[in-house]
Amino acid sequence: MRAEALSLVEAVKQSVGLLRRHLDVETAERRLAELNAKVEDPNLWNDAEAAQKIMRERTDLDDRLGSLARFESELEDAVGLIELAEAEGDADVEQEGIDQLKNLKLEAERRQIEALLSGEADANDTYIEVHSGAGGTESCDWARMLFRMYARWAERHKFKVDVIEETSGDEAGLKSGVILVKGHNAHGWAKTESGVHRLVRISPFDSAARRHTSFASVWVYPVIDDRIEIDVKESDCRIDTYRSSGAGGQHINTTDSAVRITHIPSGIVVACQGERSQHKNRATAWNMLRARLYEQELEKREAAASATEASKTDIGWGHQIRSYVLQPYQLVKDLRTGTTSGTPDDVLDGDLDPFMEAALAQRLEGGAQAAIEDVE
Repeated sequence: MRAEALSLVEAVKQSVGLLRRHLDVETAERRLAELNAKVEDPNLWNDAEAAQKIMRERTDLDDRLGSLARFESELEDAVGLIELAEAEGDADVEQEGIDQLKNLKLEAERRQIEALLSGEADANDTYIEVHSGAGGTESCDWARMLFRMYARWAERHKFKVDVIEETSGDEAGLKSGVILVKGHNAHGWAKTESGVHRLVRISPFDSAARRHTSFASVWVYPVIDDRIEIDVKESDCRIDTYRSSGAGGQHINTTDSAVRITHIPSGIVVACQGERSQHKNRATAWNMLRARLYEQELEKREAAASATEASKTDIGWGHQIRSYVLQPYQLVKDLRTGTTSGTPDDVLDGDLDPFMEAALAQRLEGGAQAAIEDVE
């Protein structure tokens, strides 16, 4: 085989080997057999919470073991295709086999990163919250673009997306919005997106067609398990109700169904208007507040455990993590990792995996280095 094909084969084999070692295939297969037996128990759903946990673990193990088997099978098929094409002198078919190897390599590398998502809340569902910055309509429009970008990213991963809160701008766009992304490792993948995002473009709202710079902030925090105790005193909170301002038909604007909770000691504010019932919105807002407080506690623990977390102090207003330039040239650049894309339209349509993977890899490398330094 050509050198390019041999290199790709070796890279895929290396990734698959690392995945096998990380998963511990024999142990995983035994555990999957145990879970399959539990699933067949007719009394399983007597405890719905325990049943859901079992089903999630079973699905995860089945997916990871199935991926390994598929990688090995597809690698064998691609190698066979290339060898056959070389024997028959068919360059087009040979290139097809090489393209298959390239795709397999990218997916295997992504699985490697995903396999290392072992943070306390990485496997959980996640909230993604977007706020417009200073700049009026221009920034509100940018916040709306980011809101859509994360929804499209979630849909690409076949995650479920629920709109929790959506406050429209005075003229266009979005002042703030929250989506709930439901899926395995949703938080683990999205957690590095917290920070300030900068847009440079010719403003569609400027009659003089001048270039504008806009900012919006993104905050990502995990949905927490009901069994995790978070002490929130109602006396420490201010609860406001108001009329919803987002989409939802006539009824949504006729009652004060939206709920905003301000946690006075921490200054954390959450809001929910996704349901017509004030009672349901209130319950969701309390869950969001507990999640935010839990995420805050996780940050404190991580900061104490690893010096690399000190960099989080730079992820705040005025400290952008990524720039999206639409004019005078086309470029998206992550300022933490140096990852770039020359197709901003694709990124804004949810093609965020390269940026997330690079940020996760950087964080994992930093954590590993910190652990080595601690040992030394």
